[in-house]
Amino acid sequence: MLPVVAIVGRPNVGKSSLLNALLGRRLAIVDPMAGVTRDRVSSPVPLGDRVVELVDTGGIGIVDRQDLEEHVEAQILQALESAAVAIFVTDGREGLTPMDREIANALRGHDLPLVLAVNKTESEEARAAVPEFGAVGLEPFAISATQRFGLNELCAAVVEKLPEPEGEEALDPDLNLAVVGRVNVGKSTFINRLAGGVRAIVSEIPGTTRDSFDVRIDRDGKLVQITDTAGIKKEAAVQDSVDFYAQRRAEVAIDRAEGILLLLDCTDDLTRGDRKIARKVRDSVKPVVIVGNKWDLADGHMDKEKYVEYVRKTLPGLVFAPIVLCSAQTGDGVDRVLEDARRLQQQASHRVSTSEINRVLERTRTDFRPPVRLRREPKIYYGTQIEVNPPTLMLFVNDPRIFRQGYRRFLENRFRKDLPFKEIPIRVIYKRRRSIFAKRES
Repeated sequence: MLPVVAIVGRPNVGKSSLLNALLGRRLAIVDPMAGVTRDRVSSPVPLGDRVVELVDTGGIGIVDRQDLEEHVEAQILQALESAAVAIFVTDGREGLTPMDREIANALRGHDLPLVLAVNKTESEEARAAVPEFGAVGLEPFAISATQRFGLNELCAAVVEKLPEPEGEEALDPDLNLAVVGRVNVGKSTFINRLAGGVRAIVSEIPGTTRDSFDVRIDRDGKLVQITDTAGIKKEAAVQDSVDFYAQRRAEVAIDRAEGILLLLDCTDDLTRGDRKIARKVRDSVKPVVIVGNKWDLADGHMDKEKYVEYVRKTLPGLVFAPIVLCSAQTGDGVDRVLEDARRLQQQASHRVSTSEINRVLERTRTDFRPPVRLRREPKIYYGTQIEVNPPTLMLFVNDPRIFRQGYRRFLENRFRKDLPFKEIPIRVIYKRRRSIFAKRES
């Protein structure tokens, strides 16, 4: 596993900005409102010749508007307990504060190598105040996360304090999954069950998770990266910039994942929000496992087969996806979710021969000829697979415009039935190609 580098400090000193700067993209939400980061937000990051898991934490000493400060502090403590090195971030504009001194004293109690980063030192006045931070007994490194200066020196100091690597430090996971669903369906509890520890804050308050963050677990020698996301809300329910960026993080997580775990609450009817998220997942053309969570609370009150039938009928766009009923709270059925996700990854990586595709097309012509449109008969000359992940088939036809949507859906379902893509979405592209037997226009 990767060595953990924890970023700690009081609220609003730029911890999330530093994570984003070192990562090279926006992962953590940056907002002037104190307390935006509450979960541990993490991602693998190359630092020099090493790869580490960089972990952003909530602000130490924060008073949260949803009374989650105890949960936030518990997350910080867990990050420190698992860390090999901690980056203690302070604010050069404000100077050394009493809270900084308290945090420095508390960090020393963890017997952990520390690197002191004095952030926001863009001005000469802020840079002149940097030496005073040495009063906490650490060498201060002047940086600016937003202007990206001083980061090389900071990273070199971190790498110097890392323990020697025990094995290969892999950056790319074997499987990359995103967990999505509406608020309060149990995504964070599910992630914690898979990770074997309290990684995300679990609360009955809807919308607790704001950032999307990555958790890496080792299952049977395979590295699986799972991204927890904020619950996707209706646009009208997005209250502020934090909610807005949390929604966008969830959408980005779907885009970069290889597979999707769509969580539903078995104790509740499927809502318009569930259907909206299912459409987003379907449009991503990614393999998806539908996870019916909280089955321990529904079992005995509901028939399993009837519930699966209800989900299929309510989410027709994902009729091909496997459904796993589980309990993140007890752990029942959770391992099967990963097993199904791996199987779907194998299906999505499969490539079939052109001859197989054209045998399916030939049988399809016999069973159901495409309906005439605009007084023209749709014709398919041949098809071939051009991509994997998702499997993408290109059909060379006389005119893509005359293939009705109903027939396109029929053909897609037929490919899925007769080719080894039974549980995953596929993409079918129609490309115009003039038949060699067609008359040339004068």
